[in-house]
Amino acid sequence: MSANALAVWAADCRAGLLDRSLDQRQYVFAYDQAAEPPDTQVSLTMPVRLESWLSRDLHPVFQMNLPEGALLEAIRRAIAKLAGEDDLTILRVTGGNQIGRNRFSLPEDTSAGIVESAESLDELLSYPDTEELFHDLIAKYALRSGVSGVQPKVMLDATERGTAAVGGYIVKSWGADYPQLAANEFFCMTAAKQAGLPVPEFHLSENGGLFVMKRFDVAADGLSLGFEDMCSIQAVGTAQKYGSTYERVARSIKDFVSGEFLQGAREQFFASLVLSCMIRNGDAHLKNFGVLYERPGQPVRLAPVYDMVTTVAYIQRDVPALSLAGSKKWWPRKVLEKFAIAHLALPVGKVGQIFDEVAEGVTDTRGMLSEYLKEHPEFHDVGSRMLAAWSEGVTDTLSA
Repeated sequence: MSANALAVWAADCRAGLLDRSLDQRQYVFAYDQAAEPPDTQVSLTMPVRLESWLSRDLHPVFQMNLPEGALLEAIRRAIAKLAGEDDLTILRVTGGNQIGRNRFSLPEDTSAGIVESAESLDELLSYPDTEELFHDLIAKYALRSGVSGVQPKVMLDATERGTAAVGGYIVKSWGADYPQLAANEFFCMTAAKQAGLPVPEFHLSENGGLFVMKRFDVAADGLSLGFEDMCSIQAVGTAQKYGSTYERVARSIKDFVSGEFLQGAREQFFASLVLSCMIRNGDAHLKNFGVLYERPGQPVRLAPVYDMVTTVAYIQRDVPALSLAGSKKWWPRKVLEKFAIAHLALPVGKVGQIFDEVAEGVTDTRGMLSEYLKEHPEFHDVGSRMLAAWSEGVTDTLSA
């Protein structure tokens, strides 16, 4: 066992050890001999067995929550001189607070839990200087937060509005490269909600500086649910998140979502794809779809919609994240209809209903976006580009 070895926990159960091979050419995960399925199973694709699970790169389910972007750089600056900056070290310092059931600790630790302090959601949403606040949150939580994505974000506990209960939230900020990204995501998620799609609770801070979303991988009783994104499900690393197809996502949904939830999952996935076309969200890659379950062996359902952004507001000629029908472009209705019927087994009537409901949701939200734009001049440029993109997106997506 090397100095960088980690104990892996599935919820409160120790599952096994994660390490690098002696020649450093592959990662090795070995279940403990005492590990009992399904409680200790770390992934739907990695059942408990005596043989070790080997991977040239870090196993996708463990790689899933490695921080990216600004959060990763903050962590590296904090620990590089003292501990190093390889993947196992990053997991060690963020491993007590991960999305999903899995946690990481030193091999000798008796648990992977950490004690979080509660932040007031009202204070987060009303804080006057959100840039200062986010920097403070990064400094306070960076070494605990295992949450992926390039956009600066950090996980923390927040006191829910109007109650004394504590629930997990994800807080997102934005940098100079993507101005007004929090408001952008807020209105895109509002469009999803207006279209009838399942979404987590979400908020926009009063000055538009922070997007705050309730964690959907925590049950009402505080139990950590299993979550795996499509990179994990398809056994590919984060670097390959743009390298798949929507047809393959449809197959993954068929293969992993439980029968009683399958039809709803197919409808949700198709509606989210139609929405991405209408709002010009070019970032609907493998990491932005996932599944939820209480534990392996229990029913699996599609995770709610998350990470919706009008990317063409920043990248004028942006295209979809994954290919469909052999191309990456904003597809017209007939191509999407064919996909829904052939790959999702949706009836023609339901397909038409989804188009109508999503278009109505986007149209309703355009009115809200326009009102916000009038009251927030700092949002004018990005908001105007969003309105233009949505108008074009709805028209083109509904065209024959």
